[in-house]
Amino acid sequence: MATKGLSSALTLYGARTLTLSQAAAQAGLSEAEFIDQLERRGIEVTESERAAALGNESTARAD
Repeated sequence: MATKGLSSALTLYGARTLTLSQAAAQAGLSEAEFIDQLERRGIEVTESERAAALGNESTARAD
C-alpha cells in the first residue's frame, strides 16, 4: 500500500536516516511532492535539500 511507503519514508526522513531524495523515491513521490507531505506534518526540511529539490524541479519545468 502506498500509504505505508509514505509513512515509512516520512519517519526515516524525520530521523535523518534517509536523504530527501531517498525518502521521496521510497514514497513514490517527486521531491517537491514529498516536501509538501513533510510540511503538512510539521517535519522540518533542511534548507539545502529544499533548495536542491526545488531547484531541480524548476530546471526540469523550464525545458
